[in-house]
Amino acid sequence: MPALPTSEIEGVFREHYGRAVAVLVGAFGDIDLAEEAVQEAFATAVARWPSTGPPPSPAGWIITTARNKAVDRLRREASREDRHAQAALLHARDEPAEEGAVRDDRLRLIFTCCHPALGTGAQVALTLRLLGGLTTAEIARAFLVPEATMAQRLVRAKGKIRDAGIPYRVPHEADLPGRLRAVLAVVYLIFNEGYAASAGDALVRRELCAEALRLGRVLAELMPDEPEVLGLVALMLLVSSRRDARTGDGGELVLLADQDRGRWDRDQIAEGQAIVRRCLRRGQPGPYQLQAAINAVHSDAPAAAATDWGQILALYDQLLALAPSPVVALNRAVAVAEVEGPEAALALVDGLDLDGYRLFHAIRADLLRRLGRDAEAVAAYEAAIARTGNATERAFLERRRRALTRS
Repeated sequence: MPALPTSEIEGVFREHYGRAVAVLVGAFGDIDLAEEAVQEAFATAVARWPSTGPPPSPAGWIITTARNKAVDRLRREASREDRHAQAALLHARDEPAEEGAVRDDRLRLIFTCCHPALGTGAQVALTLRLLGGLTTAEIARAFLVPEATMAQRLVRAKGKIRDAGIPYRVPHEADLPGRLRAVLAVVYLIFNEGYAASAGDALVRRELCAEALRLGRVLAELMPDEPEVLGLVALMLLVSSRRDARTGDGGELVLLADQDRGRWDRDQIAEGQAIVRRCLRRGQPGPYQLQAAINAVHSDAPAAAATDWGQILALYDQLLALAPSPVVALNRAVAVAEVEGPEAALALVDGLDLDGYRLFHAIRADLLRRLGRDAEAVAAYEAAIARTGNATERAFLERRRRALTRS
């Protein structure tokens, strides 16, 4: 049997961590126990598979091994007369898993963790940790907060879920609409981390993009009358259609304006645009539908110079009115730069409080460069470089900075 390199085991971890945790939480009703057992199972795989080769079903092996480790741990605790552990062990052995309205393991855990007892930020952070397999540092970057702050937030969220016994209750169908906003946020953040990885060498983490899109499609089947669900699916399809063109032959980052549009995925564009038209007919615009519409305009342009920036700016105006946030304002400023010029955009950007956000500094650097304020642009590039953990993105920013210092 061929051996499996550690890097490929890490790939298995990325692909199957969320499902394994979801299955074990469903079986044992204990998030900490599920996480620890799955991590122990992967540690066993790292020690064993490089010499023995992988089993026929790596995901099944991980889940079975993790489940056995969890049962062993509960037995040890039960032997110390821990009544709670005994009850949980019986639950794991004898009670059929409750599925409720949501049949997908991972989506069910997302709905469960997005319980109204938790704040939206804690709901999203916790499910990113459990389902996306994202590290605390990656989640902290997504929320623009220090890693220590996010670590405390996750501990508090898990404690609150444990104290309330939330994992034991699968949400009823009537509960789903009230939790939908947080669920959509989770799915989109998983997609974003896959499309623009905040750390590591690769610009894109395909497994996260694929999982987010899969969850979106499952959600659309479950709740076909929710226009924002359709909007999110369209948004992910249209953004994902540009994935292969985002990097050049050497793996370097290629900006939207410089991409080879012949490499865009036309099937994803067609499906995404069809969903956007379907949403428009409903006349109930929401944040995800508007973002999808913005990306549909980009996908309509045969070349960067043909982009209808006026329409994009009008859509950003609607988005900012509907869902105001500094990040939306920053993205709107990019459209302003194309319509009114970089000076008008810079005035907007400088009024934003986004110092910890790498793209804030990268966009500001580009505007300063276009205005010929090279020394300030170099300083802004350095600020962006200091805040990115992705090697491909850092290399791009360093090339831009070097180009200015040579001139």
